[in-house]
Amino acid sequence: MYQVPSYWGNPYYIRADFVPIWSIGFPEALQMITQAVQGERNDELFYDELINLAPTKEQAAIIESIRNDERVHNKMFREMYRALTGQEIAGISSEQYERVQFYTEGLQRALMGELSAVENYRKIWFGLPAGIYKDTVYGVILDELKHAAKYNYLITLNLS
Repeated sequence: MYQVPSYWGNPYYIRADFVPIWSIGFPEALQMITQAVQGERNDELFYDELINLAPTKEQAAIIESIRNDERVHNKMFREMYRALTGQEIAGISSEQYERVQFYTEGLQRALMGELSAVENYRKIWFGLPAGIYKDTVYGVILDELKHAAKYNYLITLNLS
């Protein structure tokens, strides 16, 4: 029977000095978690607006499911931050909310937001120690990719 080499558990076994460009340290990961949570009010307004603009109940239901996932993600990030630092995340982003002009424009903005979140959460993932918090962020990344696929589907439905 074939034996898997022990070094396969380490993705950097070929070059010990190799560090991915998106790799960050633990303090930076904590800062990025704070930033992810602080923007939640704008995200909430954005998703609510998209739900109201949706042309069908089915499309609104898809966006509602995404919004509900995002609420869970924010709760998990808050709890993770509290567990890792002993502190609460305070404040909200000073970023001004930009209203949605058209439904399809909002879908495109949402798609790009999901993909941007994947990039940010990948950095956070690299900055966390192995264990439950790293596993949780990986699950959130998978959800964000699922959301991006759903937004692609909605964009396709609404092509003129």
